[in-house]
Amino acid sequence: MIRILLDRHRKLRNGWWILIFFLMLGALVVPASLFAAEHGIELDPGLQGVLAALATAACLALRREGPQTVLGPWRSWPRGVLLGLALGAAIWLVTAGMLWATGSVRWTWAGAATSLASGALACLGVAVVEELVFRGFVFQRLVAGIGTWPAQIAMAAYFVLTHSQGLAASGDVQPIAMLNIFLAGLMFGAAQLRTRALALTIALHFALNFTQGPLLGFGVSGNAESGLLQPNLDDAPTWWTGGSFGLEASVPGTVLILLALILLLRRAANAPPATRA
Repeated sequence: MIRILLDRHRKLRNGWWILIFFLMLGALVVPASLFAAEHGIELDPGLQGVLAALATAACLALRREGPQTVLGPWRSWPRGVLLGLALGAAIWLVTAGMLWATGSVRWTWAGAATSLASGALACLGVAVVEELVFRGFVFQRLVAGIGTWPAQIAMAAYFVLTHSQGLAASGDVQPIAMLNIFLAGLMFGAAQLRTRALALTIALHFALNFTQGPLLGFGVSGNAESGLLQPNLDDAPTWWTGGSFGLEASVPGTVLILLALILLLRRAANAPPATRA
């Protein structure tokens, strides 16, 4: 029984820590969701991010570790944020530029600064909660327990699974969308492995969603967005533009995500190895 619970160092096994994290997260999310439903309000991404941060902090406290164990060294954040914002924006701006250059999309002015600001806050909340859950404490325990690539593949597959509602309505481009989201999961994981911090991953995730939705007006993982610009796709093939699902279901977007993944993997290969615990 003890061997099931403890490793050879007499420490609680990584699998149990992962279970503890999700139990703590559930203990926070379930009552918050019930309260929101009872009062007719929405559990917005910002609050979800706070709950994920609390579950992470609780697990770190039990392990007697500080927040930098997951967040990484503070000195790495300015560079990580700038790099993430630049890379995320570049991926979708280049993709959109390819669509425009081939006559597949044209834009009209549609939004205002207020909608852009609210969209930015929503995208930031999504980036924080998803990166804390997918590339934070749980990802670290997976890497320490089963190794880098098994952890990468498992978490990327889980990332796709959590987008199943949007994927179910993506129609003929579902295989492209699933591949894109899977590659994006690997890309975010590679960003974390490269820096051992969440600055790059959060900024990259935010920039991708913000550029695609609130800025360019495309759907984000199948969720309709009202952006500063309104894209008109005319009769362009859905596999080329992504259609209502967004640029994540487009062939050019998938190629760009793959190229970014390769870049980050090459950088991550030079990062110091993760410590097993």
